[in-house]
Amino acid sequence: MKKLISLIVFLALIAGCSKYDKSSHTIPSPDKKIEVAFAITASGEPVYTVAYSDKIILRQSKLGIVRSDGDFSAGMTLDSVSEVVPVSDNYTMLHGKKLKCSYNANRRVLYLKNSDSKLMEVIFQVSDDGVAFRYYFPGETDTVFKIIKELSSWHFNPSAKAFIQPCADARMGWNYSSPSYEEHYQIDIPVGTPAPFEAGWVMPALFSDGNIWISITETAVDTNYCGSRLSQYSRDGEYSVHFPQPQEGRAGEPVLPQSILPWHTPWRIIAIADDLAGLVESNLETDLSIPSRYDVSEWLQPGIASWSWVILKDGATVYNVQKQFIDFAADMNWEYCLIDAFWDTQIGYEKIKQLADYAKTKNIKLILWYNSAGDWNTTPLSPRDKMLTPQSRSLEFGKLRDMGIAGIKVDFFGGDGQSMMKYYADILKDAAKYHIAVNFHGCTFPRGWARTYPNLVSMESIKGEEYVTFGQYDADRQAKHCTVIPFTRNLFDPMDFTPVNFSGIPNVLRRTTDGFEIALSVIFTSGIQHIAEIPEGMEKQPDFVKEFMRALPERWEDVKFIDGYPGKFVVLARKSNDTWYIAGINGEDSVKKITPDISFLHNNSRISLITDSDNGKLSEQEIIKSGPVEITLQPQGGFVIKASVTEINQ
Repeated sequence: MKKLISLIVFLALIAGCSKYDKSSHTIPSPDKKIEVAFAITASGEPVYTVAYSDKIILRQSKLGIVRSDGDFSAGMTLDSVSEVVPVSDNYTMLHGKKLKCSYNANRRVLYLKNSDSKLMEVIFQVSDDGVAFRYYFPGETDTVFKIIKELSSWHFNPSAKAFIQPCADARMGWNYSSPSYEEHYQIDIPVGTPAPFEAGWVMPALFSDGNIWISITETAVDTNYCGSRLSQYSRDGEYSVHFPQPQEGRAGEPVLPQSILPWHTPWRIIAIADDLAGLVESNLETDLSIPSRYDVSEWLQPGIASWSWVILKDGATVYNVQKQFIDFAADMNWEYCLIDAFWDTQIGYEKIKQLADYAKTKNIKLILWYNSAGDWNTTPLSPRDKMLTPQSRSLEFGKLRDMGIAGIKVDFFGGDGQSMMKYYADILKDAAKYHIAVNFHGCTFPRGWARTYPNLVSMESIKGEEYVTFGQYDADRQAKHCTVIPFTRNLFDPMDFTPVNFSGIPNVLRRTTDGFEIALSVIFTSGIQHIAEIPEGMEKQPDFVKEFMRALPERWEDVKFIDGYPGKFVVLARKSNDTWYIAGINGEDSVKKITPDISFLHNNSRISLITDSDNGKLSEQEIIKSGPVEITLQPQGGFVIKASVTEINQ
């Protein structure tokens, strides 16, 4: 098998080069299913190809960097190649789809130099669930170098399909607040389809090639690099790294990457599997993220939060309403209550302290909203500008600590430039000093930061529940949209979608069923899951629904993909302690009858099934598992199952 794959890769590389310098080097995965072949073309361009189970899934793709002081993408020569060596890691996440994670891969380093004899290393690590590569510039200097362009590309076969979200151009949208990763996904489109905006496509980006599924993303983006996207144009199915637009930085601070040496760039991630389960159950992005920089376990716990704004909007950010939402969280056995924008003017610091003291008597912790905005947008919501400098942050965080505030939600960021990446990290690091959890909104996507900065409990970067409240267009597309997200935005990172809306929205017709809504509490993961429902709406629900929502776990330990297809439906299982939660949603307008594979549950397990009934209400069935369980998914409907992993004594 190994010789066959190597031959295929070798021939593919030759076919992609007019001349071939015979310097092909391979890196296999531990199970030998994946193999990467690296080579340098006759013109000195570093390239690579990826094969999976005898099939080329990435044709000749580019590598290389263009720095302001030299070109590391052409005219390159290979100095030496390391041996293939195994690497491994074991770590624990505070929250995520898996708590206990392990990583095993094969590593190989290619040592290159350009025509000026300047050095660059290309580092490959290949695990059973994918490929990762990054660049390293050795040396030690105080000189700041700037990267003008990164040529890394992913060259798909013409038959491949894409499931990707366009990125809005900078300084567009409401009060110039884009990009914020809040567009609808384009589903099952041919690779090579141009993005509608110059900013390109966001990551994680999902692709299928026959029965093989591939996710492209990045991780270990630190303060010395910008966030990246995929190029607007991908001729012949070749997507390239695309840097942020010039407006996507803080005034006078860098957008493109710059750093002294030594300099590691972020990991480029290619997660690969022959079914969707392999992707959903992979931790490849966090496997390669920067390990935790501090311990928060003594003062931070994941949990569930009540939140008034998504349905009641700005007018509800007043003392009496927020007190009701503290009571609501306490009644639901949740841990947090989020108080949103304008709390500084409509409640005030003194009254917020009173609410925090009251919440403490209920064992509830408060989270307060902030506007990140400097000069990059004109959003009027307040408090504004408190996060901008180390001095203003320290002053504000000191006040919050003294008031007993547990977390902040910071909104309206200005893009993906390097100075914005540093801004995110600076907020997280400073907040941790004051034992404050952080949730980012109107923002980029996390890139494995929940491992690096464990007080990062969530980030939005998705067209979430709030958009359903803004108009019918998004409400009509909600169900299909939600079936793509577990395979894209929420594949690796926490996501603050703010799910579960039973009440509906004034003047907007909700298309999804109550079964769909309750299923989202399991389908989507977030370190702190903010629930959209309000006290009046929850009170109208049957007791079994309220009890399910009261018992939602603070965190998940494991995940299993059961069934589904992005844009159509999805069924996932998540484990907490000795209980499996299984949830499914239907993204289409027709009834689906499914028999999910729950063979991992013992026969004689007690199963509680909540699903949509024919009259539009939720119903509950108690079942003793003795074999397959058939479930009817209503149009844009859903279900949840709660089942013990232990067998019932008979």
